[in-house]
Formats: sequence, structure tokens, C-alpha cells
Amino acid sequence: MREMSVSKLHHHILNPKMKKRLFLLSIIITLLVPFSGKAQIDTDKTGAWYMYFFNSTFNKSQWGFQGDIQYRNWNKGGDLEQLLLRGGLTYKPKETDIKFTLGIANITSGAYGEDKSTSSESRIYQEALFPSQFGERFYATHRFRYEQRFVENQDFRTRFRYNLFLNIALNKAAMEKNTLYLALYNEIFINGERGIGNGSSVEIFDRNRFYVALGYMINNDLKVQLGGMRQSTDQWSKNQLQFSLHHDI
Repeated sequence: MREMSVSKLHHHILNPKMKKRLFLLSIIITLLVPFSGKAQIDTDKTGAWYMYFFNSTFNKSQWGFQGDIQYRNWNKGGDLEQLLLRGGLTYKPKETDIKFTLGIANITSGAYGEDKSTSSESRIYQEALFPSQFGERFYATHRFRYEQRFVENQDFRTRFRYNLFLNIALNKAAMEKNTLYLALYNEIFINGERGIGNGSSVEIFDRNRFYVALGYMINNDLKVQLGGMRQSTDQWSKNQLQFSLHHDI
């Protein structure tokens, strides 16, 4: 009786109908598994960053303050990528155009898609700006930035950044009121450490940002830019629409 029962069971498991059902079940499980984890970034969907940059000098002295507020979205608006608040004390040595900054930043990062969870980061940063002009219409700036990062649930991290900005005046030679200009930049990010805690690691190359925009000088202290940025990491690349307001207070 036992031998017959085993034989019948074996035949039942291997019959074509059962095989077909198991095959369909495996397909359904395979399709459902990716949705049970973290949503993948849709690199074909253009994001949007809305930004305000300000800069001031204390009573025409060598000291000042600068910072920025950035609302970054995975989409055109509503799906938070990051909310960044940053500001720092600036110092400009006499008879030079070089500007040094010591500042802090707070960043709230959102998950992609319907997941509304967030994580936080605090930073201390130091930077140096080296502006230069060549020809009548080309205005370049080199920015070197060193960051000390305190990321939620990660070990202490550092990062090196270099950005080359280039503004090209179009309808006038000088960057002054009513000047229309082309704005470009490229910034590379390099991690100071690979290990970030809990057995996790990152690549030495963090990301690269390439940006092209059209800018307009409303007056000598206020300008706007509208353009696009291509941000590339070692895992994904994505386009971002950018609108920014730049204000000398």
C-alpha cells in the first residue's frame, strides 16, 4: 500500500497540469519580488531642482555670508529627492578675487517613488572660489570644496568636490544689467573613504554633474538661470531641470 501511495504521489507531482501550475507560480513570484523591495529610480523621468543662492558682504569689509536653499525632486515636483539648506561665513583677502568659505549644511533626502521615508545629513564644509576672465565675454570660476559628512546610520564620511563654472555673455561683453548669457559647469565628486559602516561601502567616484543653462541679468545684483543638468553616479544617470535665482544682497 505504501509503495502504491508513493507511486501515485510521484505521478501526481510530475503530471503536466501540475508542472504548468508550478511554472506559472514561479513566473508570478519572479514578477512580484522586485516590487517588494526598494523602488528603482526611473532614469527616463526628468527631475527638477528649484534653487535660491545668496551672497552678502558685511559693510563692504573682507567678511561676508553666502548660502543656498535647494528643493530637489525626483520628478517635476512633489516627489522629494532632497531639501538642502546651506550657509557659511566668507573671507576675501585684500587685493584678491579669491573667496574662502567655512559653512554648515543640513540635508533631508527622500526615497524615490511612493515611499515617503526620509533620511538626514549634516555637513561642515570648506571651499575656495577662484574667478577669472579671459577674452571679453568669458567668465570662469574654479570652486574647490571639502566636506565632512554626518549621514544618518552611516559612519563619518568626507568628500572632495571640484567645479568649473563658465558664463559666456551673449548680447553684451560685460556681465551687467540686461545681459543674456550661457551658463555651463561640470562638477566631479570624490569620496574620501569607501567604508561607510555596517559592512557597506561606496566607490571612490561619487558622481559627476554637467550643466547647461540660459541666464539673464535682471540687474547687477540679481540673475536667473533656466537649464538642465545630467547627473551620473556609478549606478545611474538622470536628467534634471533646473531653475535658479542668484542674489547679491
